[in-house]
Amino acid sequence: MVWIRKAENDLLAVDNNLAAAQIPFDVVCYHCQQTAEKYLKGLLVFLGAQPSRTHDLLALLQEARTFLTAAPTDSVERACVVLNPYAIEVRYPDDQSNPTAEDSAEARQAAETVRQWVRSHVLKQFKQGLCSLTRSQITSRCS
Repeated sequence: MVWIRKAENDLLAVDNNLAAAQIPFDVVCYHCQQTAEKYLKGLLVFLGAQPSRTHDLLALLQEARTFLTAAPTDSVERACVVLNPYAIEVRYPDDQSNPTAEDSAEARQAAETVRQWVRSHVLKQFKQGLCSLTRSQITSRCS
């Protein structure tokens, strides 16, 4: 699935930047938000929906709720709240938007929370027979 592959590339950019000698914390936080956004859009596509053209993770999560039998966990919603500001604010020069190492660590964890939730949800849908994809298609689309 293209959305998931793109999300994983954003996460790779995060991890590569975190391993750098000089860490651009704003870039890390931005790509963490992008990871979550692309995972949520990938989930919507998987569920048969056309995701909205938005960067608002809470709006995407709300869209996904209409297709899900169980509501997203509180930790997923909190992760979206943490990441939402990084969609726009860190992309432009502003003294108010200077993420720190702690912000980057929190954003990385939040991105991982959304990632794991989407991946587990896709596999759960498959196991419950709610989709027609084969196990190998699920694995290749989510890896």
